[in-house]
Amino acid sequence: MFPIQPLHSFEQLKLLADPRRLAILRHLMAGPASLTVLGKALNHHPAWVRHHLKQLEDAGLVELVETRIQSGVVEKFYRARASGFLVQELILSENPTRPVIVFSGSHDLAVEFLANLLSDHLDILTLPVGSLDGLVTLRQNLCNLSGTHLLDPGGEYNLPFIRHFFPDRAMQVVTLAHREQGLMTAPGNPKAIRSLADLARTDVTFINRNPGSGTRLWLERQLQTQGLPIESIHGYENTVSTHTECAHLVLSGKADVALGLRAAARQVGLDFLPLFHERYDIVFMREQSTLLSPLLDTLQTSAFRLGIESLSGYETMHTGEQIPL
Repeated sequence: MFPIQPLHSFEQLKLLADPRRLAILRHLMAGPASLTVLGKALNHHPAWVRHHLKQLEDAGLVELVETRIQSGVVEKFYRARASGFLVQELILSENPTRPVIVFSGSHDLAVEFLANLLSDHLDILTLPVGSLDGLVTLRQNLCNLSGTHLLDPGGEYNLPFIRHFFPDRAMQVVTLAHREQGLMTAPGNPKAIRSLADLARTDVTFINRNPGSGTRLWLERQLQTQGLPIESIHGYENTVSTHTECAHLVLSGKADVALGLRAAARQVGLDFLPLFHERYDIVFMREQSTLLSPLLDTLQTSAFRLGIESLSGYETMHTGEQIPL
């Protein structure tokens, strides 16, 4: 059995953009075949097959596995070098005077503010996929840094998860800020929502965060502790990927309540019921330190700290501190 092989080379991707070569590779993923067999299957002359097969072989996608003599004719059998191929490549602009940094992880308004502060010097592209998927994306080398606020059952933030995902890599963890989360409701809180228990009321509609987000994982743990079944919460299955989207849906009346940042509630004028404070860290591989130095330096500035404090719900006493793994 052969594993799935990631494709990291643009040359490999260019080869497989041709449907003829892709068809040959797929046949060889099903099992070894000769030029004659491939020619019959694809309705092409073996010489045509040989031309494309040689390119796939040179790119490391197929290999010669057997040579047979049949009726005085030498037949070469080839097979694919993996049972499946994963297309996985980050495509960015090439501008030596303006670096591009890719952030993937938990949505955060302070990260957005940081990107704006740095906009004159570099581009920060953000992909809000949640804390867990952000670490997965970082593990796959599809971003430069990730943001996470995962609380493990033992009460420790982020570090147990980072150790689990990156046991073989030199990582750095830096605190972005501590932030406050709670229930966001319409102005004036017309449904008189006072606690998580109110989410189970029949007259209340909830909007949820995406699976794998730190906010949703915290909520699910609390619901289990309090004995509140997920099935009793109307709208629990409806999800969005950012705190801002949650806030706008509550403001528009499409939901009565959401769990999210105080800063997101304040941004659109919602009422806010505080529930907990948490530590939000940024995570990156040590080899990325030079590229990320403008970002890390900005964390230490008063402009950044005062800016995110003004968003409401952020504490910056430990902002920029490196946390040993």
